[in-house]
Amino acid sequence: MPRRAGSPAVARVTMSHMDAATWARARGGVVRSDRIARAGYGRGALDRAVARRELVRVARGWLAVPDADPHLTAAARSGVVISCVTQARRRGWWVHDDDARVHVAAHAHAGRAPTATAVVHWARPVVPRHPDALVDAPENVLAAVAACQPFEVALAVWESALRKEEVSAPALARLRLPACARRVLAAAEVWSDSGLETIVVPRLRWMRLSLRRQIWIAGHRVDLLIGERLVLQIDGGHHVGAQRDADNAHDAALMLLGYHVIRVGYRQVIHQWEQVQDVLMRAVAQGLHLAR
Repeated sequence: MPRRAGSPAVARVTMSHMDAATWARARGGVVRSDRIARAGYGRGALDRAVARRELVRVARGWLAVPDADPHLTAAARSGVVISCVTQARRRGWWVHDDDARVHVAAHAHAGRAPTATAVVHWARPVVPRHPDALVDAPENVLAAVAACQPFEVALAVWESALRKEEVSAPALARLRLPACARRVLAAAEVWSDSGLETIVVPRLRWMRLSLRRQIWIAGHRVDLLIGERLVLQIDGGHHVGAQRDADNAHDAALMLLGYHVIRVGYRQVIHQWEQVQDVLMRAVAQGLHLAR
């Protein structure tokens, strides 16, 4: 009588074409040894993989491929998960570049932080964490960011996640979020094209002028239109070479149409905001935001 496809014997035969290291690499490169065993790899196969340096024991009960992500191996050693701005950066969300520390969240059984300079978040997770997890769920990452970062920086991270459709605002609203996270969610929108734009708009609302993000003028989007004619363009690190040439051409087209263009970069927004604000205030005082 033939065995059913789901039987343990068939599972082991299916795994036989893939060595344990390849299996582990396909699952992030750092996995619990008992999880590999449950997949059909016996102790002998794991010992041989370790002896050949195809797998290394990074902590009790954890195995990894030799070139595994160092963040994951450190998390396995310390009994924590990668979270907050560190995991946000790993997911490709906008993150304030000045925060280079490793941020982690602690399991109930956590031992110690991966490094002496790591930031450990002890708050109860919004979404339950599986014991095998080494990275936090997106919802937990956002909650940690809201509790850890200044409001405008947290808002930029949240809007980046929403733009990338990693999470949805309605789904987040149904969660038991802490008060700080609810405040960020209430302010979050998806119209900014970058974290820098998210930061700039709240800083200018005191002027009580129309602030329109990502609208099309002269065949291209502008980052922010203040009033009717003042355009603020905010450059990220990709505004070089051909992109810079295209930006310059668009600026010229805007000025020929009667718009006034002010272009600023990352360092100006983050570290020299008072100077940027002063220029914008003087432009408004001269009426450059008005249609003539």
